[in-house]
Amino acid sequence: MNTTISSNGLPQLPLATTSTDSSASQASTTSSASNTASAQTDDSVKLTDSAHALHQASSTGSPVDTAKVEQIKKSLAAGTYKVDPNAIADRLTSMENQIGGTK
Repeated sequence: MNTTISSNGLPQLPLATTSTDSSASQASTTSSASNTASAQTDDSVKLTDSAHALHQASSTGSPVDTAKVEQIKKSLAAGTYKVDPNAIADRLTSMENQIGGTK
């Protein structure tokens, strides 16, 4: 009894054969397996818009304002850097709303 199972794109394994015709059977299954493997060369990958945006963002130059970073470093070293907790809270809330889908 032979049962055919979908291969989902994988090469199919040869079916069990009787011992009387095993050498001829092995030769034919080997050639059909190689034909099946060579026929499966049309693999492709589709990237989402998010993946394209992430790739584009990572391949561009640094979006860091180095002059501002240096200014903050100097302010921190001098002890004059001021933190505005209300501005931080507002920006965190805005980001949370954007992630949650509300604006």
